[in-house]
Amino acid sequence: MRGGRHVAAVTGAGFDLAAGECLALVGESGCGKSVLASALLGLLPGNAQTAGTATVDGIDLLGADERTLAREVRGRRVGLVPQSPSAHLTPVRTVGAQLEETLRALAGTPRRERRAAAVAAAERAAFPADHLDRYPHELSGGLAQRAATALALIGDAPLLLADEPTTGLDRELVNRTADELRRHVDDSATGRALLMITHDLAAAERIADRVAVMYAGRIIEIATASDFFGARGPRHPYARGLLAALPERDFTPIPGMPPELGDLPEGCAFAARCERATELCATRPAFTADLACHHPVTVPGTQEAARA
Repeated sequence: MRGGRHVAAVTGAGFDLAAGECLALVGESGCGKSVLASALLGLLPGNAQTAGTATVDGIDLLGADERTLAREVRGRRVGLVPQSPSAHLTPVRTVGAQLEETLRALAGTPRRERRAAAVAAAERAAFPADHLDRYPHELSGGLAQRAATALALIGDAPLLLADEPTTGLDRELVNRTADELRRHVDDSATGRALLMITHDLAAAERIADRVAVMYAGRIIEIATASDFFGARGPRHPYARGLLAALPERDFTPIPGMPPELGDLPEGCAFAARCERATELCATRPAFTADLACHHPVTVPGTQEAARA
């Protein structure tokens, strides 16, 4: 709520996620990515979510009561690598104690086996075993991030939400963490899925099967990673602008600023920043065929170009 009125942070975010798949959710800060992750785990205030459904293993996450979320969803069916790990780690218990407690609660691991299992979980997340007896305030930001990743992986949940899981890590550890998240999905006999919320497009390119782009509270394009990062590229002008802004690409920033979520235009929210905008963009484009744009970019020789 802002100024006595409700502000919708996420207004359109439909997607599916299959077992064995990694979907990368990308977009500028403030577009609603982390709000979406919090909503899926029931971590928003009770009056914050007003519509929508999200189903995992037959449970509607957005309609579940707190008891169901606490006992059946969080950790068991949906694991979370939080964006701010220090705020989610218990400050008065060591990292090792928190790993062992999670093993007991979620996996029923016997006491005599918990330390070895905690060490193994830490190693998977590149967290040094000799730091297991440290408290969260004794960790750097990068170490706290890796501790949170280890905790999220322990539950072996069918769906893993990783909100900026590579924040504070150098490129070597970014790659190692991304690869471990991907391995967590691929090594499951029963099938797991990963929703990775990230600003790191290089990490997304490394492990994602598909990419979803969010802008001003809405998903505006979903594409396969091979199309998104390949010769075809994304079709939405905003998504192409994200790639062009990377130093290893054109290093050309998108002009202007994102609109305030409490003051969105009636039409396309990106129109004021888009060089392809016309009068048609005064109406909001529908999300069809994994795209919401009146004037999508086409590449010569593709099926889209042939239809155009």
